[in-house]
Amino acid sequence: MVATRRSFLAGGLALGLLTACGTTDSSSSGGGAWSFTDDLGKKTELPQRPARVAGLNDAIASLWNYGVVPVASFGYTGLAEDVNFQGKDLSKVKEVGRTYGEIDIEALAAAKPDVIVTHAYPVDSAGTLSPDKALYGFKDVSQQQAVAEIAPIIALKMAGSATGVVQRTVELATAIGATPTAQQDYASAQTRLKTAAAKGLSVMAIAAYPADGVYIAKAADDPALRSYTELGLTYPAPGGSAYYWETVSWENIGKYSTDVVLYSLRAMNRDDLLKQATFARLPAATAGQVFPWEFSSMDYVAQARTLNDLAGHLEGSRKVT
Repeated sequence: MVATRRSFLAGGLALGLLTACGTTDSSSSGGGAWSFTDDLGKKTELPQRPARVAGLNDAIASLWNYGVVPVASFGYTGLAEDVNFQGKDLSKVKEVGRTYGEIDIEALAAAKPDVIVTHAYPVDSAGTLSPDKALYGFKDVSQQQAVAEIAPIIALKMAGSATGVVQRTVELATAIGATPTAQQDYASAQTRLKTAAAKGLSVMAIAAYPADGVYIAKAADDPALRSYTELGLTYPAPGGSAYYWETVSWENIGKYSTDVVLYSLRAMNRDDLLKQATFARLPAATAGQVFPWEFSSMDYVAQARTLNDLAGHLEGSRKVT
């Protein structure tokens, strides 16, 4: 359910405190003591650099793109269904959870991770992280505590712009011993999207469900979407006071017209969306300008791919509103 990622989707401390505490203080060699302070301000200390990393699909995908092969995974879907793992040898990873909040604790323990990496999502647009909410990927605080008994949990904050989250991911990967690559590819893709955005097309990002209607994302609350607006892309604000999403019934979706619609790969697909009469009448739908909205991991490799894909969609689209 998309609302799960919100508490996320898409979960503490106040965002201001997190900004002050989000630092790297790891050892630079593989032979001595190791430490890393995450975005919750929690310092993980180990006798040596972690060699076995497990965690949330969205987080470990980035580390894998930098050469850190995870030993175990859990998340919103199975790895085979996640675009972030295309081309990877999935036999190397023990999947201990393929549905949000469902984690085989015994299987995770058997993988013997040194650290477990996940994300922390705010509960409001101000960026507040609630101490009463579990980190993203966990069913509840009790489950999170059980996982923390296996290995220390390191949480990276999913707030602000993707550029900041990507940088924090680089810091963690470097601390673990990886050498992040594709920074130039990321910069080139940003330039391409900025050029495509200059066409002035308006974009709406959604996750839709037959019984629930359409969840319209608020770009300011999603790091990736926010980073695209910084490059000039326009996501009209859908209104409403709720964090991250404005929920709209199928009957009222016609009130939200944009030149392009991006649909979540974790919800209704394009064909099913177009079977909804009210959605099919949207200008973007009649123009054939309905494209996938990938939730890409926060690293240079994945973000460069997604930026290029989005730029390609915009380059082939026209103004229809």
